[in-house]
Amino acid sequence: MHIDQLSVADVATQLESVQGQYRALKDLNLALDLTRGKPCAEQSALSNALDGILAGDYFAANGTDVRNYGGLDGLPEARALFAQVLGTPTEETLVGGNSSLTLMYNTIEFALTEGLAGNASAWGNRDTVKFLCPAPGYDRHFAICEHLGIEMITVPMLDSGPDMARIEALVKEDDSIKGMWCVPRFSNPTGCVYSDDTVERIARLGLIAGEHFLVMWDNAYAVHTLYDDAPPLASIRDYCAKHGTLDSVFQFGSTSKITFAGAGVAFLASSERNLAALKQHLSYQTIGPDKVNQLRHVRFLAGPDALTGLMAQHAALIRPRFECVLDTLAQELAGRGMGEWMSPRGGYFVSFNTRPGLARNVVQLADAIGVKLTPAGATFPYGKDPDDSNIRLSPTFPALKDVKAAIEAFVICVKLASLQDRVARQR
Repeated sequence: MHIDQLSVADVATQLESVQGQYRALKDLNLALDLTRGKPCAEQSALSNALDGILAGDYFAANGTDVRNYGGLDGLPEARALFAQVLGTPTEETLVGGNSSLTLMYNTIEFALTEGLAGNASAWGNRDTVKFLCPAPGYDRHFAICEHLGIEMITVPMLDSGPDMARIEALVKEDDSIKGMWCVPRFSNPTGCVYSDDTVERIARLGLIAGEHFLVMWDNAYAVHTLYDDAPPLASIRDYCAKHGTLDSVFQFGSTSKITFAGAGVAFLASSERNLAALKQHLSYQTIGPDKVNQLRHVRFLAGPDALTGLMAQHAALIRPRFECVLDTLAQELAGRGMGEWMSPRGGYFVSFNTRPGLARNVVQLADAIGVKLTPAGATFPYGKDPDDSNIRLSPTFPALKDVKAAIEAFVICVKLASLQDRVARQR
């Protein structure tokens, strides 16, 4: 029964029962963690063949000795491989080191301090620089803005992606808005896939926003499906070509959750003009990326079905963890008015919304019994969730038995916080 339909007596009875369950969990001295979306050890083991795959052959297809300096934009065959992941032409794709976050940071810093179209275009010439931040979203995106002094504007996330009517209105009225963060497929943390209409409207922002506006298109989960029927993502590059806005979008991706999380390959794509400017900027930081690792990945992933086969193995490992979380939420909370959640078809997270004002309490209750959750508010700019409701659950890293124990404990905490809130509202 929905919590708002319970009688005072029913609330008291349920609260007493849940308090008993909570005390029992406290006595177990749990040590469980659902905080970060890391691959589990079994997933990493899927790519162990990377070790030694070159077998002493350190020469790329064009004869380049990958052990030596150079190749700022990456090996040609690596650019071709990862251009397929992003759906971009090879000549518009750059392959770097192991971290897409590093590429994102460098792009923002470059646009801020030097400008992609020369010093006059640098965002830092303005007194105020603002970024649109669809939320709930990725905390590390928001951290980049906060660190660099960029003011963040929270924009609601819908089932179809960011609220585009709100975004279009904002960029038309405020030319200090210079960019926007996006995680377009299996968005972090909601798991939604941007609709075709949303993708095209984002591609058109370069026509209606102020000068030198950038869409930061972090396609981190481009190939991370859990089910074969997972919805595809439209090509923002195609829409940009249609509307003449190629300069307004940077796409990013990496193999961090495909091969080795800490020893993968990161890549980006943008217009050839943007890439030329960014490469000049990067040339002061490095003589070239780790081409040995790039060649390892090319040899490991370049087969006709290598990438799809590898991702199917990933899905087989983590799908039971997601189903454990979602089945438990459905069995224990569906129809009870104590929370809402999305059932993603891919990605790395489950986004849960408590009743308004209860997320911090749920996280604190869980922490007190040894279950660590992502801090409430982390999925919003400045760590401030206006409704204090969103909690990101990350089930990929723990063993399945630990995921089960953690989500069962989480449900008890949600029930306890919800019932306590109902009692407080009855007074």
